[in-house]
Amino acid sequence: MQTAPAFIREYIEKSSRLEEGLAVITAETISVVEPIADTNLLNLLIVDDERAVRESCREVAMALGFNSQIADSPEHCYRVLDATNVDVVLLDLRLPGTNGMEVLHEIKRRRPDTVVVIMTGYATVQSAVQAMKAGAYDYVTKPFSFDELRLVLDRVTAHLKLATENRLLREQVKSKHGFGAMVGQAPEMDKLYRIIAKAAHSTHPVLILGESGTGKELVARSIHYSGPFRDMPFIPVDCGSLVPTLIESELFGYVKGAFTGAVRAKDGLMAAAEGGTVFLDEVAELPVDLQSKLLRALQEKEIRPVGGTRAIPINVRILAATNCDLESAVQEGTFRRDLYFRLNVLTLRVPPLRERKQDIPLLAGHILERVARTTGVQRNVSDDALKLMLNYEWPGNVRELENCLERACALTSGPTIHIADLPTALQSFHTQTPVVPVNLESSGIAQLADLEKRAILHAITILNGDKLEAARQLGIGKTTLYRKLKEYGSVV
Repeated sequence: MQTAPAFIREYIEKSSRLEEGLAVITAETISVVEPIADTNLLNLLIVDDERAVRESCREVAMALGFNSQIADSPEHCYRVLDATNVDVVLLDLRLPGTNGMEVLHEIKRRRPDTVVVIMTGYATVQSAVQAMKAGAYDYVTKPFSFDELRLVLDRVTAHLKLATENRLLREQVKSKHGFGAMVGQAPEMDKLYRIIAKAAHSTHPVLILGESGTGKELVARSIHYSGPFRDMPFIPVDCGSLVPTLIESELFGYVKGAFTGAVRAKDGLMAAAEGGTVFLDEVAELPVDLQSKLLRALQEKEIRPVGGTRAIPINVRILAATNCDLESAVQEGTFRRDLYFRLNVLTLRVPPLRERKQDIPLLAGHILERVARTTGVQRNVSDDALKLMLNYEWPGNVRELENCLERACALTSGPTIHIADLPTALQSFHTQTPVVPVNLESSGIAQLADLEKRAILHAITILNGDKLEAARQLGIGKTTLYRKLKEYGSVV
């Protein structure tokens, strides 16, 4: 049998003096120990000012299958926590020069999910209860036996395994049909859900890119309500619909007498969202002079109300969205380069519906269920209508699909939606374009801009030049339609 190292013999002798007859950790015990199942090399940190305790616990933990590290002071402990993803901490409650409870609080602040087990030679019911209330998972009394340490670490492993399984189950439930209020299980959407989950726990600005109607605001809401600030305000701002002369006062507020009609001071939306999130939809529509003021607010974390002389500190997270190519806008000088880089810390791209057509049946079912809750009538889509929907390019994306099905539900007299119940744009597509099988596993290669242009011009043509009705049936905003027509140089 291997001779016990000096530090273990030292701990054994000290333990024997502290409590005669207690079965303590020995080198012989370590040599025959079986690893705990399912540790998967969990990272364990032992924090104790006594070398014998640290090393003996480390030897046992490594024999049980843990990846173990040691720290001899709170400062050393914090450095390890900042550099390593620690799963479990064995923490001595009696550290020189500090209170172990303070260290426990700091560990939980830095790593809320880390499991902390208290080690103390002065255990009382009061200290144990206090530690549990502060976030400790369990405690052991020094000197402790191998069986006691193994039992505690076994419980910790089972706890972490269960927590991981629950987290995975929650993620599976989310991704089965979508994330939060989002619906879809295409590979493109699974990728989006993973990025949203990561972005939700960050405080950095997020730039959400995507065509009109893809659900950019839904993505922003998912980021906000999936994160730690879900109970704080979420305030959306449609930069494209605000009158340019009023945008600054809406965002930053104004003081009494700042302009004609300002009979009292008013907080802006940035101040109203304190501690929460401001979502700037269509951020590319902001005037250039206001872009500089927004940039200053982001950099300095303060705003100055219109007509005011005193800056007001703010604590908000900014999410921004656009369907424009901001890089091109920067090159053209219509969007500030420094603001672009400030907003573009994290970027999400919401895929258009034509790139995830396999989600159309799922989306259709979700929309029809929502309509049924309002009307009390459950409807379904015929096979022919669904085939047409799968082949259509949906230039207005999910918003157009939603408009299409709501219109069909209003027009149909039976429980089944047929091709004749669909909007004119889809019926025209059906008569002019042969329905071909759709490869749902690949988006293929197509000139998407040309498809969008043809769909818009075709809709205006068949509606005899009614642009407002064309925008409504396409599921896009009238501002977007006019901008597209201007790009095409159309005189329709």
